Amino acid sequence: MLRPELRQSALALGRGSDTAAIAAGPKAVALQEAVALPTDPALPQLADGRHYPLVPADPAELAALLAAVETALRDPATPAGQLPRLGHQQQVIYRQLSRDPARSEAVLALLDPAWRSVAERHVAARREFLAMQRRSRPLATLPAWRIIAPAPAEELLAHYRKAAAATGIDWEVLAAINLVETGMGRIDGVSVANAQGPMQFLPTTWAQSGVGQGDIRDPHDAIQAAARYLVRRGGLQDIRRGLWGYNNSDYYGRAVLLYASLLRDDPRAYTGLYHWEIHVHTEAGDLWLPVGYTQSQPVPVAAYLRQVPASAPPAARSGPA
Repeated sequence: MLRPELRQSALALGRGSDTAAIAAGPKAVALQEAVALPTDPALPQLADGRHYPLVPADPAELAALLAAVETALRDPATPAGQLPRLGHQQQVIYRQLSRDPARSEAVLALLDPAWRSVAERHVAARREFLAMQRRSRPLATLPAWRIIAPAPAEELLAHYRKAAAATGIDWEVLAAINLVETGMGRIDGVSVANAQGPMQFLPTTWAQSGVGQGDIRDPHDAIQAAARYLVRRGGLQDIRRGLWGYNNSDYYGRAVLLYASLLRDDPRAYTGLYHWEIHVHTEAGDLWLPVGYTQSQPVPVAAYLRQVPASAPPAARSGPA
């Protein structure tokens, strides 16, 4: 459990609010004040004042916080300046729960059924990727990437919808692919397989007739190309077959479709996903690579953390990463 000085009300809803109100489902009471996220002034911070999100150990406290965050991310009255912290908090909660079945079961049991369905799919999607990576060792060096700010949320949404209208591939699937491939364009780098751009195309695939048009690194062009490629791989008949063509893994396809289902059921879920940050699993834990990370060559994890200690998870305070 968080230390007493860190323990805060998960959400200020005005006088008379309680945990039951906080844990209500997606159509709950409108927010009146900002979510009070757990904080610790002793943690290392980035230049913008943010630190690695803290996650309460107590299941009831965590369930209340999660419901509050989910509510705030969907509320149009939430100030835009609060969304990055809220989205990152949501992401880190689900990353932690996905690695701890007992903890996740306890938290899910305390949520309103509507939020429980949302949380179950988030956790299930993340576990698909954990299963996909189970034979991979934690990274000892960080990749030679740049982490950049993504295109504006509404601009990306317009690109997804344009591609969906042109091809019949659901926009929610395209958004989910963009999320899992590069954090909606935050990763500017080349994969070990030479995949490039915000939708991670191999240049040879991009060059196929009727697939790549324009710039492989341009969000608009890459999203349109992804939709055309999914059609080519049979996605209109069976989207799972199309996703297998995109990445030869059933784990990948199931994860993408879980995220797409969240967007299909409630398009407001896009706000949270758009604000997710880049995390990588390393020998020092689940490291956060914020916008501004720039490495032209792979860098040892320990060397990077000496420069940017705020990237490390506060494991002693928040439980396993």
